[in-house]
Amino acid sequence: MKTLEEKIRELPPELQKEVEDFVEFLWEKRVWKSKKPFQIHFRGALKDLRSRYTSVELQHQIQEWWENDVSH
Repeated sequence: MKTLEEKIRELPPELQKEVEDFVEFLWEKRVWKSKKPFQIHFRGALKDLRSRYTSVELQHQIQEWWENDVSH
């Protein structure tokens, strides 16, 4: 039975690159899990909008912005 390295070496270069990318993804995922959880601190970041929207209106406006954003 062939080893994993032997199997990878027999793949065409573009598939070897996919394997490399996947291994990198798995490695980063493992490293990421071992780090302190990501925290977002944005308390007060939207206070300039306080005079324009109620909290419920702001939730609706954010949803509308999100739906209209072509980058997501």
